[in-house]
Amino acid sequence: MRLTWVQPEDLLPHQLVQSRSEGVDIADVEARWLAAGGTPDAPVSGASDEPAGEGLRALARELLDELDALTPEPAELQIPQLELLRGSAEVAERIQAGWVGRAAGNLLGKPVEKIPREGIREILEVSGQWPLRQYITAVGVPAEVRARWPWNRRSEPTSLREVINGMPEDDDLNFAILALRLLEKHGSSLTTEDVAEAWLNDLPAGRVFTAERVAYRNLLDGVAPPRTALVRNPFREWIGAQIRTDVYGWAHPGDRTAAARLALIDARLSHTGAGVEGAVWVAAMSAAALVLDDPREVAEAGLEAVPDGEISRAVRHGLSLADVPLDEALDQLHAAYGHLHWVHSVNNSALTAYALTAPDFETGIGRAVMGGWDTDSVGATVGAVLGALFGVPAAWSEPLDNRVATSLPGMDQVALDELAARTLEVAESV
Repeated sequence: MRLTWVQPEDLLPHQLVQSRSEGVDIADVEARWLAAGGTPDAPVSGASDEPAGEGLRALARELLDELDALTPEPAELQIPQLELLRGSAEVAERIQAGWVGRAAGNLLGKPVEKIPREGIREILEVSGQWPLRQYITAVGVPAEVRARWPWNRRSEPTSLREVINGMPEDDDLNFAILALRLLEKHGSSLTTEDVAEAWLNDLPAGRVFTAERVAYRNLLDGVAPPRTALVRNPFREWIGAQIRTDVYGWAHPGDRTAAARLALIDARLSHTGAGVEGAVWVAAMSAAALVLDDPREVAEAGLEAVPDGEISRAVRHGLSLADVPLDEALDQLHAAYGHLHWVHSVNNSALTAYALTAPDFETGIGRAVMGGWDTDSVGATVGAVLGALFGVPAAWSEPLDNRVATSLPGMDQVALDELAARTLEVAESV
């Protein structure tokens, strides 16, 4: 069995990258790893082709613990008290469109998740789908191109235009639904321990990835939150927490402070640094999207909840490309952030911000996917914000058939209408 995101020999190369970025002197650890036959190359998809032998695996565990001991203790993010934003928008309609937009943007990116930008470009150009303005189809994609850039294995049967039958399961929707259930149960008294308990009760381990899978393992190993984000977790600044926080904003229209505080409570179970700040930005931005009308203003309003740092700089960089032609804008983003893993929070936040400068819903989610990196997660966030602001055209909403597949107990094939109504009920109760 090939396990992803948890094997010590696969975590260590990623941890070397993360530790170096935090200013840790990794020279001795790296030298010992290489001398023992370990590779410095981090597996892009979460696991090397063959598991390491027991000796090398034991060394990887030892070195991970050494790097953990050298990791500086992260500072607790302080959420500022922000002005309550107000507007004349119909909040119920915006919540509904946010849910639908999140699903549509996510679904658009699913077939090409893990395919690099150049592969996405070739697939779309050869089949007449560039620039991307509808769900992706395999029609017209030659066999040799499919062989060179295979569709995402999990998503191919459910997410290409010709086979879509409702919204298929995805962690970007699982976590949104789980956040709604957490708010229904705990409201503003939500704790990180409540989030942890919900994961263990409701989320199969195979449905969480990267930092979430590591935090899940840590919980089972008896590690208490928020140390679950720190133990053998090289993915703590990746995008995972960012996909979990839209609903905290939708449940608090215009109240960026409340949304950001809940996002922090959730995010610190598995993330630190830029990983947490990205989650806080999305939550505060989602609260703003229910009352403001311009997506750039929404993105900037969300940034007010985030300190100056990598996320704020990345978002401002993305927003600065608003008037730059598509190819040039994507070139600039990849020149600035292409050294980061495709699931990192910083590069994907920059791409999200650029996509939010689009003039309409489909152009925005198209940019999110054409940019590469975490196509389905960026598509989901962009779709949620632009859906709330512009509405979701029928060409994007109708294939969803108003239902979502999920592994959460009792929620499979739940209607998007129901999720929106329940979110509004929570919003009206706070």
